[in-house]
Amino acid sequence: MGLAIGIVGLPNVGKSTLFNALLGQAQAQAANYPFCTIDPNVGMVLVPDERLLRLANLFHPKKTTPTTLEFVDIAGLVAGASKGEGLGNQFLSHIRQVDAVAHVLRCFADPDVVHVGGKVDPRGDRDVVETELMLKDLEQIEKRREKKLKDAKAPGKPGELAKAELVALDQVTEGLDRGVPVRRQGLGPEQLAAVADLFLLTGKPVLYIANVDEAQLARGDDPRIAEVRALAEEEGARWVAISGKVEAELSELPEADRAEFLHGLGLEEPGLHRLVRAGYELLELSTFFTVGEDECRAWTIHKGMTAPQAAGTIHTDFERGFIKADVQRWEELVRLGSESAVREKGLLRIEGKEYRVQDGDVVHFRFNV
Repeated sequence: MGLAIGIVGLPNVGKSTLFNALLGQAQAQAANYPFCTIDPNVGMVLVPDERLLRLANLFHPKKTTPTTLEFVDIAGLVAGASKGEGLGNQFLSHIRQVDAVAHVLRCFADPDVVHVGGKVDPRGDRDVVETELMLKDLEQIEKRREKKLKDAKAPGKPGELAKAELVALDQVTEGLDRGVPVRRQGLGPEQLAAVADLFLLTGKPVLYIANVDEAQLARGDDPRIAEVRALAEEEGARWVAISGKVEAELSELPEADRAEFLHGLGLEEPGLHRLVRAGYELLELSTFFTVGEDECRAWTIHKGMTAPQAAGTIHTDFERGFIKADVQRWEELVRLGSESAVREKGLLRIEGKEYRVQDGDVVHFRFNV
């Protein structure tokens, strides 16, 4: 679907280490100095889904295809980035192109890894980055406002529309001046429409990542993790605690040794699995499945998509010629063991154009072009 999450934060907080672990290989350079990532690194990450594995075990297909999520590793931001410090303008433009932001906050202490602020302070680090993003948003809005001031002098409807947009722009500006990011301003449809094509940096949904060391991961009462949790709760955001170092070590192990490594740390699954799922939820995505002997596949859709729209993610012809959809729940299919058994129990549903595909649906689309 072309959706991307940008990994942002100050330099040396562990962004590239996490990115490398996500991809299972060192595609982004990680080094102990700022700005070692000059161009954004982009990677497609498999979304872990136990449901797909269980469906594949049932059908034994020739091919099993999970859905994916795109992550973009963006070089570290510093104070003054909105004015170009640390190549900031270039990096801020990379953030503008993503759909959501995963903000890495350093919670680990390591004398061998320089902290640009001189101390480990998750809230302070968040404030530095957030301030720079808000300053850049103010700059964007001011440019739009100058244009609309000229347009507002036009007679008739064009002038009235420009005046209405100016009111909306001023409301957003007032919020930013008070230090409130766009996503937390509770904007209505008119204000959102006025700034939609500006792709404002602080309008994007945010996921906070507490990057911790192994010892912190084992403690449930770590004060720095608690600080990140509090940050997220203050704005109703998602958050996860992950040890980038642990995840990097895990990604280098053979698959057969990973379960034992996790067990030794008291973990049931890699932290990156939780990160990917949290990112998936952040973008308000859901998954449906298609199954068969040739392929079992997971498909990504936006929550609330209708059956024809979901069909269109497979092929545009499916949406254009949509007739109906045969729908069953993955749990029922696995429990009963076959599609025929699901049908015999009366659990196979025939849905039309108004049906909104649910997360976990197994769907067969019928169409005619």
